Amino acid sequence: MMETASMIPAMLQIGPLLTAYRAGSLSPVAVAETVLERVARYDDPAVWISCVPEAAVRARAAALAADPTLAARLPLYGIPFAVKDNMDVAGMETTAACPAFAYRPERTATVIQRLLDAGAILIGKTNLDQFATGLVGMRSPYGAPRSVFDRRYVSGGSSSGSAVAVAAGLVAFALGTDTAGSGRVPAAFNNIVGLKPTRGLLSTTGVVPACRSLDCVSVFAASAGDARRVADVAEAFDPEDPYARRAGSARLPGEGLRFGVLAPADRDFAGDPAGPALYEAAIARLVALGGTPVEIDYAPLREAAVLLYGGPYVAERLAAISDFFAAHAEAMDPTVRGIIGGARAHSAVDAFQAQYRLRGLARAAEREWGRYDVMLLPTAPRIVSVEEVSAEPVKANSLLGLYTNFVNLLDMSAIAIPAGFRPDGLPVGVTLIAPAFADRELAGLADRLHRALGEGAGLARERLAEPELSAPVEDEVLLAVVGAHLTGLPLHHQLVALGARLRQRTRTAPDYALYALPGTVPPKPGMVRRPGLAGPGQEVEVFALDAAGFGRFVAAIPAPLGIGKVTLADGRVVSGFLCEEQALDGARDITAFGGWRAYMRSLET
Repeated sequence: MMETASMIPAMLQIGPLLTAYRAGSLSPVAVAETVLERVARYDDPAVWISCVPEAAVRARAAALAADPTLAARLPLYGIPFAVKDNMDVAGMETTAACPAFAYRPERTATVIQRLLDAGAILIGKTNLDQFATGLVGMRSPYGAPRSVFDRRYVSGGSSSGSAVAVAAGLVAFALGTDTAGSGRVPAAFNNIVGLKPTRGLLSTTGVVPACRSLDCVSVFAASAGDARRVADVAEAFDPEDPYARRAGSARLPGEGLRFGVLAPADRDFAGDPAGPALYEAAIARLVALGGTPVEIDYAPLREAAVLLYGGPYVAERLAAISDFFAAHAEAMDPTVRGIIGGARAHSAVDAFQAQYRLRGLARAAEREWGRYDVMLLPTAPRIVSVEEVSAEPVKANSLLGLYTNFVNLLDMSAIAIPAGFRPDGLPVGVTLIAPAFADRELAGLADRLHRALGEGAGLARERLAEPELSAPVEDEVLLAVVGAHLTGLPLHHQLVALGARLRQRTRTAPDYALYALPGTVPPKPGMVRRPGLAGPGQEVEVFALDAAGFGRFVAAIPAPLGIGKVTLADGRVVSGFLCEEQALDGARDITAFGGWRAYMRSLET
């Protein structure tokens, strides 16, 4: 029986939605109707600056539902999402929360287009601190979204609307941007996950810059696994983006993890009586997961954080909108205008001196990474009230950036997770920080800690869906399976026996063909690469095994199957099942089904 909209959970999580779609128990149409109803009913209209017309949302959902094979082929099939309104969507205004700046782009931002191509359903564009300048979420003429837990308190910014939309269950994930903490502080104040990737991994083509050399597209979601799933789809080297980078190979240890913590003298919670205990509880949980705490030297990080707003780096914000500022400064939020206009007090000499100082601080930070593998810090000293920000907007904003401002300046990856609640019901968050390119390993560690802390996600504090996004071991090997070893199919138990951990459900590149091999027991497919083939890509599950387990698995594979290198839809290359050409004589070409599951379902009907 098809699931009804009333049965859809309060907190939308990607994994359960995809599972229900692929089982045929839920339709994107029902999810779209539920989301539209929730958006209309939610009592904080300041979340959105513009929404996709309801008719267009319904048409998109209906088009997806009309082709059941898409559920297995598209990694974000039918998943509703939102984007911060400093990102371009063709045909919709981009405002950056400044009406005088608004324009209507002809092209969708690269990162958003990748999500749409993966089957996601865009719901709308969310509010932000104007020109992404702020961590409070109150610097917008379109209103100020508030924390989902208490409207007397800020949502955090600048990605305010994106965080609230996820925490309130209006969408399953949302894109923000992060220059000084805008993808992390709102996560903390709304009990969700905020993933800030390594600079350059997600394209910023079609994103209004704040500080172009530091900006990152960030992801808000219920869990680290969901955020990582979105990032896996969104991530790709973009030659149009001058700051794009190809993924590096930084790793975290599978055992013996050392994590940096603040020394007692450096722990500033700005008078929050609950903050110290919740931070200590997070440290204790990470120790229980096998980590060893190491006190960090916070001085170089603190000094780097001050450079972002307290020195000439603010000039990059002026460079991003210099022509607009010269002609329309009076149309800007007064606080934002004052911050950006302050750049005119700095000279080119000041800018170079700041760069030299930053390089020295970066060297000091690099030496610290020799003492520990990750850092565990409070996401912010404490949540601030709307009244407090109204009275002293710059002071309150500076407080919120104490533990976030340095991360992009020093080229680190980070992910914010829920850490608990104060006695008054307001949420507190912590952030895991690692060197650049440790993103996937960091997400696995964050997921384990989030689950161990047990605070769920969003306003509903909903329990996280399984499976856990496990942290990798030092010598893991990724393996893409395409047939009888898929989850729930006859040979999957072989992977389970070897301790394999599911990392990702995705598709191959489009030039892979799939065949049903005759006479195999249990039935198996054979996959081969056909250069130039414009196929749908084949559904695969990517598992992680340690080197010994991988070796045992490969040794047991019977001919004509074997393990070779398989290119995934996102361009990554992993080990995976391939088939000898001579075995395809008499085999049925099932490429058009887009995967073994879809083909097997066709036999049932």
